[in-house]
Amino acid sequence: MVIVMAPDATPDSIDSLVDLVAAAGGEAYVTRGVSRTIIGLVGDVQQFETLDLRAKPGVSDVLRISVPYKLVSRENHVSRSVVRVQGVPIGGDNMTVIAGPCAVETPEQTLEAARMAGAAGASLLRGGAYKPRTSPYAFQGLGETGLKILSEVREETGLPIVTEVVDAADVELVATYADMLQIGTRNMQNFALLQAAGEAGKPVLLKRGMNATIEEWLMAAEYIAQRGNLDVVLCERGIRTFEKATRNTLDISAVPVAQRLSHLPVIVDPSHSGGRRDLVLPLSRAAIAVGADGIIVDVHPEPENALCDGPQALVDEDVAELADMAGTLSALVGRTLTPAPQREPVRT
Repeated sequence: MVIVMAPDATPDSIDSLVDLVAAAGGEAYVTRGVSRTIIGLVGDVQQFETLDLRAKPGVSDVLRISVPYKLVSRENHVSRSVVRVQGVPIGGDNMTVIAGPCAVETPEQTLEAARMAGAAGASLLRGGAYKPRTSPYAFQGLGETGLKILSEVREETGLPIVTEVVDAADVELVATYADMLQIGTRNMQNFALLQAAGEAGKPVLLKRGMNATIEEWLMAAEYIAQRGNLDVVLCERGIRTFEKATRNTLDISAVPVAQRLSHLPVIVDPSHSGGRRDLVLPLSRAAIAVGADGIIVDVHPEPENALCDGPQALVDEDVAELADMAGTLSALVGRTLTPAPQREPVRT
């Protein structure tokens, strides 16, 4: 059950409802969005119905949600959400490109990759300072040094930063540098991390687990939303199947399915799903055509020397084609390619 508060609901009216639910033996989780506040209730629904919640001050509606992911469901939020990252919109009529190096290696490499991202039509810069890898001997990222490099590149280019956090203990540190926190596929069901990210006050990009169902993916998003953060973007990045011709299998049907079930924006990662440079542009076309709210791609000035995922990184000759394709195809499906932010660079 969820309580939808009126736009003019006062903090006192919200606190009063939380106390009322607690007195009835339940728990209330307050989630504040851009246009409204939602209170998710956990406990005995029949007991809640005796409280006459609709008659309380500030209440707009009370809904019984049939699915377990109550806050991110379309059942309580019919219109689809737009998440803004330092003013850059993801969702709505926008098609947003996020691009950058899979891993931050050096200041020079990251700056050049950021310039490539801008040339590709990106309005957000992705880059990993912490890299959870299958092998413990593979490059694990530069940590805070990488975050500082990203911050410096943001000052130079003005592109807001999307970067991964892999441990709940690191959320506070990463959030001081990042404009958007990324939860990777290996951590989709790291519930302590999801909750910490939900409390950090930053938008969250949540990648689908490589073995996760769509419902499990949405339940992971619910963990973030339950901590008061509805600024969540879902990312389909391919799932593990029996097929070995590609790194992962891009579940393109997950985009319209997730959009039907949830009000959250849904983007696609064609780089990690295909795992090969020659597949990134075709999979990007498929993502835009099916109605994805954005794509997130790897670019690198010297992919043959990359410390992480070089074979899937786009190079200079791909960048112009990506920008042209994204702009043209977005218009054909009724979307507008999100422009890079026109403002002073962000400074930390």
